Amino acid sequence: MLKTKTKMSEQPPEVRNKNFNEVALGYTEEEALLEASRCLQCKKPPCIAGCPVGIDIPGFIAKINDGDFDAAITVLKDKNNLPAICGRVCPQETQCEELCVMGKRNEPVAIGRLERFAADWELKRGVKSPKKSGGDGGSKVAIIGGGPAGLTAAADLAKAGHDVTIFEAFHTTGGVLVYGIPEFRLPKDIVRQEVDYIKQLGVQIATDIIVGKTVTLDELREEGFKAFFIATGAGLPRFMGIPGENYCGVYSANEFLTRVNLMKAYLFPEYDTPVKLGSRVAVVGGGNVAMDSARTSLRLGADEVTIVYRRSETEMPARHEESEHAKEEGVKFMLLTNPVEVLGDDDYKVTGLRCIKMELGEPDASGRRRPVPIPDSEFDLQVDNYIVAIGQTPNPLVPRTTPGLEVQSWGGIVTKDDSGLTSIGDVWAGGDIVTGAATVISAMGAGKQTALAIDKYLRGK
Repeated sequence: MLKTKTKMSEQPPEVRNKNFNEVALGYTEEEALLEASRCLQCKKPPCIAGCPVGIDIPGFIAKINDGDFDAAITVLKDKNNLPAICGRVCPQETQCEELCVMGKRNEPVAIGRLERFAADWELKRGVKSPKKSGGDGGSKVAIIGGGPAGLTAAADLAKAGHDVTIFEAFHTTGGVLVYGIPEFRLPKDIVRQEVDYIKQLGVQIATDIIVGKTVTLDELREEGFKAFFIATGAGLPRFMGIPGENYCGVYSANEFLTRVNLMKAYLFPEYDTPVKLGSRVAVVGGGNVAMDSARTSLRLGADEVTIVYRRSETEMPARHEESEHAKEEGVKFMLLTNPVEVLGDDDYKVTGLRCIKMELGEPDASGRRRPVPIPDSEFDLQVDNYIVAIGQTPNPLVPRTTPGLEVQSWGGIVTKDDSGLTSIGDVWAGGDIVTGAATVISAMGAGKQTALAIDKYLRGK
């Protein structure tokens, strides 16, 4: 039995850093069969406990090992409505794969790659829509936000027989899947096909509707909606609050990636959404969003892109795969460094970034060693653009326009328990609007829990 994961083919770094095509190319049937044969088929599989949506992981891998790929996708979709997405962007290495028994002595089974294989196999042959399982007696349910949490809850509630409508503020459904994650990591055609599957379940999607502005929850109640799930995510950018952040050439990662991904700036002038970048770009932050911003900048033509991060690489929250891809593609890493001022010229255009060197002190609340500035260590970095990727906070619009909805001091909605029930009896919330910015799969897990709770509520159970 192979001790290491079956390698997945990728575009060469020197080729892919100049295009927006998907980097990882997926398994062939032969590669999937080889990898599936590594699964030990544990009688008490710990990997399932690491999956926020509870996929029967040994079950779908066994079907792949048998060559029954159609049955494999059936097992997957019993719990996961977005397998092609999750197979690409979920941090399996810290979830299901981290608990894989095979990983105790060897590399764990490549669960995420096998999930992607099964999902892609189905997409190439046409997705089959499952039948609803809830029977009659469904009620009207409003899902506020069409991201991972909202899509998951909508699909599960539709399967249970309810009349579900997603209200999406953008013109395209998918939330962070379409505005935040670049094409080279998650092709938007994949997202469209997964959303189409959810539509086939009977879910209605109303785009360009800003709940709290276009319509309120009270007005939706008057239209007959009996339950509400707020899943608006965390799309409000954070800045560092340092001098010069209002200069021309400064972007929040949210704006930058939204322009490139949702508004197709990478296809300019075919799409009329330009993004102006100079030859030198600095990205502050160490998460996946920072990696996405840096790798996107290279693909848009920047000659030199630098990640500026205040801790060491050990503390960097980005997936190892993403940081390694960034390095391979030519992104530079300036670690133990923190910006203190954005420099500009008389026309208020960015010319540089004043930074200070850091050292690591005692651990902070996150468990990571706290970065401490080193006195008199400031230096200037010449850049033309500065992209801030240090996190996001919830958009306050829905909470502010919903009387009686209790919120945290930082803007997240307060929930009473894991079901997502809020301070209003017919309103639930889940995903990043509750937890702050987190992973796609954790938001989906919240959507599943809330869908179950809403179904019980509507059926009086």
